[in-house]
Amino acid sequence: MAILVDKNTRVLVCGMTGKEGGFHTGQMIDYGTSVVGGVTPGKGGTEYLGKPVFNSVQEAVDVTNPNAAIVFVPGPFAVDSVLECEAAGIPFVTLISDWIPIHDELRMVSRIRANGTTRLLGGNCAGIITPGECKMGIMPGNIFKPGDVGLVSRSGTLTYEIVWEMTRAGIGQTTCVGIGGDPLPGTRFIEVMEMFEADPKTKAVVLIGEIGGSDEEQAAEFIRTMSKPVVTFISGRTAPPGKRMGHAGAIISGNTGTPQSKVDSMLSAGAKVADRTSDVPRLVLESLAALV
Repeated sequence: MAILVDKNTRVLVCGMTGKEGGFHTGQMIDYGTSVVGGVTPGKGGTEYLGKPVFNSVQEAVDVTNPNAAIVFVPGPFAVDSVLECEAAGIPFVTLISDWIPIHDELRMVSRIRANGTTRLLGGNCAGIITPGECKMGIMPGNIFKPGDVGLVSRSGTLTYEIVWEMTRAGIGQTTCVGIGGDPLPGTRFIEVMEMFEADPKTKAVVLIGEIGGSDEEQAAEFIRTMSKPVVTFISGRTAPPGKRMGHAGAIISGNTGTPQSKVDSMLSAGAKVADRTSDVPRLVLESLAALV
């Protein structure tokens, strides 16, 4: 099994004919993802990469019946694209775009959560992949391998690094989820951990966190109740307080969001904490061996 996406996921691509959207749509199609069409205002009635293009999300939904959408629209316009997908009844939307104005992001996330009809992943995320079945995002599909370990991460680059280490060690993945590095993610760590706990195929979980915010600490409270082992890696341990490190949400404010507080919360919850990315596969294998 998997969470959120699988071989039956039918994907609509918003911004498909743009430079980034076009490149990654091609990669998704090559991976085997069922891309049913795209949306670019003004280009409706054309084809791109062998898929129909529509002027609006509602037109695309009426014809192609997608059950997921991915948004590559530039940041200043991305929120309207997400809300258009929600209004058209698409239940799952992945927002890849970054540079989204914070007030727009607040409006988007607040509305999505209040209405409760659409699951939003991102923004500023790498996307999601169920190896061998569906890839919605910008990750290199060749490094992933089907298996029984779930992964959730704020960082795309660290996801690739740790997944490659895991795959080389013979550890496959059920689903890998990038929640994104913005201060207001549409889906949080704890929500993904709940899905992995409920997924019978997932035997263990890897959580990749970083400085800033309190999502990791909140996830740690749920980890205390989990029946499955959890391995974590927290990046940014040497970051100076008050300086943003990479992601918009990766900033320590006072005593909140520090790497040590996150490490301490994970250890207290019973999770294993890797000091280096290369330690993750060993800790995962130890956790899986303890289940036998």
